[in-house]
Amino acid sequence: MLRVAIPNKGSLSEPAVAMMKEAGYAQRRESKELTLTDHDNGVEFFYLRPRDVAVYVGSGTVDVGITGRDLMLDSHSEAAEIMPMGFGGSTFRFAARAGAMSDISEIHGRRVATSYPGLVRDYLAERGIEADVVRLDGAVETSITLGVADVIADVVETGTTLRNAGLEVFGDPILRSEAVLIRSANPQADADAENQVQVLCRRLQGVLVARQYVVMDYDCPVALLDRAVALTPGLESPTISPLHDKAWVAVRSMVPRRATNLVMDQLYGVGARGILVTDIAACRL
Repeated sequence: MLRVAIPNKGSLSEPAVAMMKEAGYAQRRESKELTLTDHDNGVEFFYLRPRDVAVYVGSGTVDVGITGRDLMLDSHSEAAEIMPMGFGGSTFRFAARAGAMSDISEIHGRRVATSYPGLVRDYLAERGIEADVVRLDGAVETSITLGVADVIADVVETGTTLRNAGLEVFGDPILRSEAVLIRSANPQADADAENQVQVLCRRLQGVLVARQYVVMDYDCPVALLDRAVALTPGLESPTISPLHDKAWVAVRSMVPRRATNLVMDQLYGVGARGILVTDIAACRL
């Protein structure tokens, strides 16, 4: 039975559960459930605190898990990233009072408040910067006003919270994070478990591709086919089928979802008609 850790709460929880469902795995129906066994797929799910996922995976207590890249690195656990999951993106940065600092070298000898002390200490140590790293569990942006720190290191999305606190970011990003699938850096899985991990990865990769592409069908005059196919080359090559009218063919191809309407406009301009778009529920490449 493959053991998989899923975040039990926070911004990573719902997207992780949704992705597992799309990949064909059973998931819990209530947030109070701590474990769930999917007998059909031979997987046992454990719903853990996001910060604990990397610890359990690194120790080998569970085989794989989903957590943030920032949380994995901060934990210093023996866990390694297998693949990005395509959600939960964030940027981790330093911030100080507006105009107070412009370069990370100015952090030397200062106090840095953060919820990710392991990650921040490693980052500063790699650059030869000595600082007093203060761990806080939340509301890091208020620490400067309260006199607890001179600098903060925190996740920045829009920057609105920092600006409201009179702070601004400086220096390069410490880390660009997102949800990742992780496993032990020294896995001891048997052949059956290893195969299940590979199946899980293929399913999740299939979900990622399905979210990024749509299937586009359209009718095209044979004389204009080369121009139309240049717009919809597909992953390998589009499918071309003859129609009753020999002057026309039907074309089917995978198209990047973000370019759907642009490609439809271009195809129509070329002369294609009957352009249809279909969502992809899952795929294997």
